[in-house]
Amino acid sequence: MGRMNLTKEQKQKIEELLAQMTVEEKVGQMNQLSPSIVGGFDVSMEELIEMVTDGRITNEEFGKIMSQAERDFHEDEVRAGKVGSFLLNNPKKANELQRIAVEESRMGIPLIYGLDVIHGFRTTFPIPLAETCSWNPQVFEASAAVAAREASSHGVHWTFAPMVDIARDARWGRISESAGEDPYLGSVYSRAKVRGYQGKNPADRERIAATLKHFVAYGAVEAGQDYNTVSMARSMLHNGYLPPVKAAVEEGAMTVMAAFNDYNGVPCTVNSYLLRSVLKEGYGFEGFVVSDANAIRECVNHGIAEDLADASRKATAAGMDMDMGSNAYNSHLVQQIENKEVSMEALDEAVRRILSVKMALGLFDHPYAEEERMELYDGELNPEHRAVALDAAKRSIVLLKNDNILPLKKEAKIALVGALADDRDNCLGAWFADGRGSDCITVKAGLERAGAQVAYAPCCGVESELQAEELRSVAADADVIVAVVGETNAMSGEASSRADITLPGHQQELLAAALATGKPVVAVLMNGRPLALQWEHEHVPALVETWQLGVTHGDAVAAVLFGDYNPSGKLCATFPAMTGQCPRYYNHPNTGRPASKSKFTSRYLDAPLEPLYPFGYGLSYTEFVYENLKVEEQADTFRVTVQVRNAGSCTGEETVQLYLRDVVGSIVRPVKELKAFEKVTLKPGESREVTLTLAKKDMGFYNDEMEYCLEDGAFIFYVGGNSRDCLKEERRVAFEK
Repeated sequence: MGRMNLTKEQKQKIEELLAQMTVEEKVGQMNQLSPSIVGGFDVSMEELIEMVTDGRITNEEFGKIMSQAERDFHEDEVRAGKVGSFLLNNPKKANELQRIAVEESRMGIPLIYGLDVIHGFRTTFPIPLAETCSWNPQVFEASAAVAAREASSHGVHWTFAPMVDIARDARWGRISESAGEDPYLGSVYSRAKVRGYQGKNPADRERIAATLKHFVAYGAVEAGQDYNTVSMARSMLHNGYLPPVKAAVEEGAMTVMAAFNDYNGVPCTVNSYLLRSVLKEGYGFEGFVVSDANAIRECVNHGIAEDLADASRKATAAGMDMDMGSNAYNSHLVQQIENKEVSMEALDEAVRRILSVKMALGLFDHPYAEEERMELYDGELNPEHRAVALDAAKRSIVLLKNDNILPLKKEAKIALVGALADDRDNCLGAWFADGRGSDCITVKAGLERAGAQVAYAPCCGVESELQAEELRSVAADADVIVAVVGETNAMSGEASSRADITLPGHQQELLAAALATGKPVVAVLMNGRPLALQWEHEHVPALVETWQLGVTHGDAVAAVLFGDYNPSGKLCATFPAMTGQCPRYYNHPNTGRPASKSKFTSRYLDAPLEPLYPFGYGLSYTEFVYENLKVEEQADTFRVTVQVRNAGSCTGEETVQLYLRDVVGSIVRPVKELKAFEKVTLKPGESREVTLTLAKKDMGFYNDEMEYCLEDGAFIFYVGGNSRDCLKEERRVAFEK
């Protein structure tokens, strides 16, 4: 697992370099920097980044400021061999610095350039939470391949993606960057993303190295509050949070980023159990581990280190190979080696891992960005890449409710309301790399491009008052009202946790005013997390979850609203009925008093027993009927078959889902766990037998002693179109000893 697949000659070259390098040069390889702004600015670089993140300035305004700013690119430090990596998105400058590293530094070791390419580079794709609702590994891989092709043209070698955190609390802002709550689906996602970014040969000039982040359990921060603490049993860690990491290491992921949070009292940045015992020794990971931004310095804030020197020592000892931005290693590690506080063996191991990744990426042979590709994706969006984005966007949309309103007729007069309906920037979602709002198709533009009759008025925004008269005026001559509501980009992503995940501002009032007109109402949701939509579900006849879909947002929404594309998305994260239900996830352990209408059970007095929309849920414009479930035991597998019939009037795609429950275990097991899924497209009236296979070796779990257990007993197999509505069959299983 996790092999670099280097040749004998490449490994020998690395050892020769190590033998020639000074301690200072070795430490330099472990140091990652970014350009520093100098002179004439009233705010720091960190404040500028916060301003663009929270919407005070646009991405374009940020780019203009950066293009005019004087910056220190640390050329002298590169020349002295004190920098191993740079955060940069500037191909010409990247080549200038690379030339210094290769031609002017003593060892001539190339820099590796990293960047947050989370859901596309120039072509912005749906946010990861949205894309995962496609339940389609081909989509996951294709979007990552496009992102790698575009990013590599700018000299980017390395993306800080995919994010493989299991996220079970919708309050957490970074759920938008995740693949949702399930370890099996998350593992399918993480494998596909690694294949898409790295390809079969990471040294290919159009591929980049992937990073698995955040290692580990960042999605379990207490109360969904970013950067918060995490406490959980090791069995829960290994069963519920580590599977996507393990799967992606097996797929060949080249780097891992440690999480900001502590795990059971020890920050992941200095956690040797996680970095050494689990990742490097247990999974055989041969790449390198990078800290999150400034995370080594923040170990002082955690209270695990006395000062930056202490943090540097503990991080190195734990297996942290590269320092992102805190300047800890550069400031202290040389002295610590000389004082024998840190061993030369630990230093050499870290540098060997970094050089191995650089070697595997082909940087020693091809260190420079190709000039003929630098501006390849800077003009109009590549039509082929836009087509890949549109396919992903359509497949990401989830139909939550439809009381026979959708699809709309093309000749219908549409009153389009909501400021988000014509907001390009907020189509992008959080963490857009080189994406531009000017590239985005809004819902308004998408409907118009589809030939619709649209009368538009903003009426109400996320942060603006309701203009009721404006709404009544635009709706007067309409056949249907389409209200676009949700969140801004800045309301999800890093440092964007929300204590209240209902629709923000006066948008619920907008929907109520639309309903008061007596016209049919369709709510189109644009958001970066599951929202608590109990009122909306009870009152609005049609709800369409479109998330933040990137550059083709409006075209994808129009295709679904008019039925040119039959929605097929399935939720990868549970939607709670109320914020107070968080965290809410389908594969929770059972209790001695499972929730029921009886008071003395595991329930809230003032909330429904169930979430609003379960994991795996998503409607279609047709209806699928499940029949004749059969479970057949074979030597090493279970063969599960079910008949799926399209009982509706249009062709549709269904995601057939297999869940398993281990009824009695030596530790309490989840009430259900996703084990397989299969996508099937059926014409009206068509029926097909779908076969799902489950290997017996995958029916086990880790106990608290970290032993993988396959225990005899009763198992319930569930098959259906979501985690709630399933056929079931029980079998007793005796595993070979």
